[in-house]
Amino acid sequence: MTAISANKLELIQIADAVAREKSIDKSLVIEAMEDALARAARTRYGHETLVKAEINPKTGETRLWRLLEVVDEIENDQTQITVADARHRNPEAEVGDFMSEPLPPMDFGRQAAMGAKQVITQKVREAERDRQYEDFKDRVSEIINGIIKRVEYGHVIVDLGKAEAIIRRDQQLPRENYRNGDRVRAYIMDVRRETRGPQIFLSRSHPQFMAKLFEQEVPEVYDGVIEIKAVARDPGSRAKIGVYSKDAGIDPVGACVGMRGSRVQAVVNELGGEKIDIVPWNENDATFVVNALAPAEVTKVVLDEELMRIEVVVPDEQLSLAIGRRGQNVRLASQLSGYEIDIMTEEEESAKRQEEFRVRSELFMAGLDVDDMMAGLLVSEGFAKIEELAFIDVEELMEIDGLDEETAEELQARARDYIEEENKKLDEKRKEMGVADDILEVEGLDLKMVVTLGENDVKSLEDLAGCATDDLTGWTERVDGERKHYDGILEQYKITAEEAEDLIMRTRVMAGWITQEDLDAMRAEEAEQENEEAETEATA
Repeated sequence: MTAISANKLELIQIADAVAREKSIDKSLVIEAMEDALARAARTRYGHETLVKAEINPKTGETRLWRLLEVVDEIENDQTQITVADARHRNPEAEVGDFMSEPLPPMDFGRQAAMGAKQVITQKVREAERDRQYEDFKDRVSEIINGIIKRVEYGHVIVDLGKAEAIIRRDQQLPRENYRNGDRVRAYIMDVRRETRGPQIFLSRSHPQFMAKLFEQEVPEVYDGVIEIKAVARDPGSRAKIGVYSKDAGIDPVGACVGMRGSRVQAVVNELGGEKIDIVPWNENDATFVVNALAPAEVTKVVLDEELMRIEVVVPDEQLSLAIGRRGQNVRLASQLSGYEIDIMTEEEESAKRQEEFRVRSELFMAGLDVDDMMAGLLVSEGFAKIEELAFIDVEELMEIDGLDEETAEELQARARDYIEEENKKLDEKRKEMGVADDILEVEGLDLKMVVTLGENDVKSLEDLAGCATDDLTGWTERVDGERKHYDGILEQYKITAEEAEDLIMRTRVMAGWITQEDLDAMRAEEAEQENEEAETEATA
């Protein structure tokens, strides 16, 4: 190999040339050469021999040493030396130390030179990969330009100059053609260190690619005056972007559109004609959802923050516009706001309310043995469950027109009798299912919830202690681009994530999984962390 057989000065020149060509530190090339020399020397002196090589980075002079371990009794004279012999050279030598003795210069044969070449090539390649990873690991979420090098199985390989990146098929824009030699702009989605080298993943369909494009085109976004709060995309077809201005004197939508649409058109052109709806963001979720559903008009909104669901009522003639082609408008509005959106017409909403009124009236008629007039009166006053009626102050009941004290007390007595009878039936059902008695002692659970747990095979403290928060509250995830909701065991009882977590942790204390002291310490640590985050946000 040239690097091994070259004279001293040429060795340094080769190291300089390789370092410049691969954009890596010269010391890494020298280190690779030293390792190669050491390995080649071991073929001469024995592979078990510990050999160290050193190359002077200025003169190119090479030196070799053999390392010997200091031991009490020698088992291998190629790698070990006795304490007595070692102390002749160094009086302070101890067992476990290593002594070095110089080896004479040597000429390397062809086989050794080829081995050294492989070592240097491998080391330089590893150093080059490390350099590429270090160059790009902190550039995630940036936009980068490159040249298309080739297309493999639908995946686009992009030359970034000092590295290669890939735009996978699912991160490309539909109907977009990629040809060798074309320039392409994309979003750095992820950078991973893998055995075959750093993998740089680019995307043209990522929502943040659009956000970054607006940052480049709109100075107010780049300066932070206008903030992009949310982005939702149907790549290559349509997108919605929520914008907010920190300066009341600047219209965020107008600034992003630009003079005669110049700014938004530049982004549209980059995204292959993808239509973009620019939506004014609002801290009121209901208002933001209404804005996101534009151009459809909304007449009524019913929001459920705990379940992240929202009912939107639109005029009959606006239904198709609100839903959009193949549900695109409502789907993007849902992605943008984070809410699951149910759209209904005014006629459907009226029918739904009438059905709810009928069901609740029948509940009161059957449970309290009252006529439809009285049941309708209670429902009209906002009562939805008999439990609400059982524990309200009599004075509040008497405020309802047509109810005197005697009638109010009679209604409340019937409500309590109904609840008592229902609890007996529920307890019998609990026992039949084999739900343990001690689960009733968990604070925050009532008989209905305990029976529901039993119906879902949660029948002991250990079963409940082993549940995750999502098991109780339900969760929503994206499946094939669509939001899919999975029901939780106790979701019908409107239990929040925080309540579910407290319930599980209390059960773990009762089951002996953790102590109350452990729980108190965990909560104190979480509270401290939340305070630190709040202080950091306030400072920022």
